[in-house]
Amino acid sequence: MAAGSLLALLDDIAAVLDDVALMSKVAAKKTAGVLGDDLALNAQQVTGVRAERELPVVWAVCKGSLLNKAILVPVALLISSFAPWAVTPLLMLGGAYLCFEGAEKLAHRYQHSAATGEAVAEPEPVVDRLDFEKDKIKGAVRTDFILSAEIIAITLGTVADASLVQQVIVLSGIALVMTLGVYGLVAAIVKLDDLGLWLARKDSGAAKGVGAAILAFAPWLMKGLSVVGTAAMFLVGGGIIAHGIGPVHHWIEGFSAESSGALGSVMPTLLNALVGIVAGFVVVAVVAVITRFRR
Repeated sequence: MAAGSLLALLDDIAAVLDDVALMSKVAAKKTAGVLGDDLALNAQQVTGVRAERELPVVWAVCKGSLLNKAILVPVALLISSFAPWAVTPLLMLGGAYLCFEGAEKLAHRYQHSAATGEAVAEPEPVVDRLDFEKDKIKGAVRTDFILSAEIIAITLGTVADASLVQQVIVLSGIALVMTLGVYGLVAAIVKLDDLGLWLARKDSGAAKGVGAAILAFAPWLMKGLSVVGTAAMFLVGGGIIAHGIGPVHHWIEGFSAESSGALGSVMPTLLNALVGIVAGFVVVAVVAVITRFRR
């Protein structure tokens, strides 16, 4: 009798683990797009940090990301249980914040490029490196919070019909794997130039050639990630906002369905980005008006 009960228990555990593995696989596929945006955003957030401080900054942001997910997982479970209607509005607020950050970056770049054309150049302000790193870490952790919330929300939608234990296991597993995967890749990207320098100093001609190629490629990669990271803010934020507004979401789907070929496949992405750009600059304008009135 005891042996039979033990076998039944082991069979139940195996079935639960199979279900968890299947749901985790589905959730990982659905969150892959957000994962790419998360990687681009966080890699470009570390730009400008001194070489010897890059890994400590990445580790600090990684710890902040783990704390974000430690907060978001139980909060998401509570909201889905007691106030499921609040998930979409909260995600839309986060999406609006991402769009605002992207629009603010574009506005800042435009103002900076306009200022460089002035006849008299003012001396650059002295920047405290410690404060600079703290600002970088805080900004990266804030951005990570929004992207983590979307990852958790997508995963929660995948396991909505599962038991509470399965939901907790899948959400925790996805949160941990995504965080370690993203920040492991970010650490590898920011240290790519060090790898190139190490290879360039080798005696082997092949190693020197590879090192020189990496050193030539690394700055372009970081610039590209900066552009992709800003675009990702509009894509992710605009997609969240468009999905939360029923008529806009249905219009994008209908318009994309009418487009044929490759255009039809990229049209939802382009329209989501357009929604994100418009929403971002609207929020920037509202914040500017509020700031002016406060002053």
